[in-house]
Amino acid sequence: MKTREEQRMKIGPKDWLFIALIGVVLAFVLLISGEETTKKVPFDASHRSAYETFRKTGSKSETEKGCESCHNETVQPLPQGHPPKNRCLFCHKMKQPAS
Repeated sequence: MKTREEQRMKIGPKDWLFIALIGVVLAFVLLISGEETTKKVPFDASHRSAYETFRKTGSKSETEKGCESCHNETVQPLPQGHPPKNRCLFCHKMKQPAS
């Protein structure tokens, strides 16, 4: 019969390496997750048509078709270094309108 000490599972070097790897992955996930820094689409008169389109169609791509009418080089230019303008709602989330 084995003694109590012999029945215990031992943690070997490979186990410690696996535990360390899990720790690194968790630390990485915690570091990259945080508060959203991208502005939400304002719920105002200028963006009301976007909210109406989104409410009617439920389609982000249909809603984004109207963004360029104001967000262009002449009316309201995008900041320098802004990603391509054809995917607005990929980053900018719609606010939940007050009910």
